[in-house]
Amino acid sequence: MTTPERSEVRELRAPRTRIASALCALVLALGHLVTAYLTLLAHMADPAGPWDSESVSHSNFAAGSALTLTAVIAGVTWVFVKGGWVRRWWYVIPSALAVTALLRLTVLVPEL
Repeated sequence: MTTPERSEVRELRAPRTRIASALCALVLALGHLVTAYLTLLAHMADPAGPWDSESVSHSNFAAGSALTLTAVIAGVTWVFVKGGWVRRWWYVIPSALAVTALLRLTVLVPEL
């Protein structure tokens, strides 16, 4: 029995690797879309006046949820990068979303 050469093994694994990379990218993109939507909701909330503390609470909840989801997606990204299915630049998106949500929770919090 002969042993397959490295190039033959690589050719056999290439389609599976491409499919795995596409599925990982799809999972990450969906997670980033949900996180971006929550971050957008947090930034769009603007209190109508000094009596509207509910709007501030909703904004903080959306930003906190976005920050939590960003941490989860960053962990999933780490697993996918370690598996070799996606590249390291995928870390940029959760980092940017985390900074945006954190800014909304701290510096850019709506005032009453």
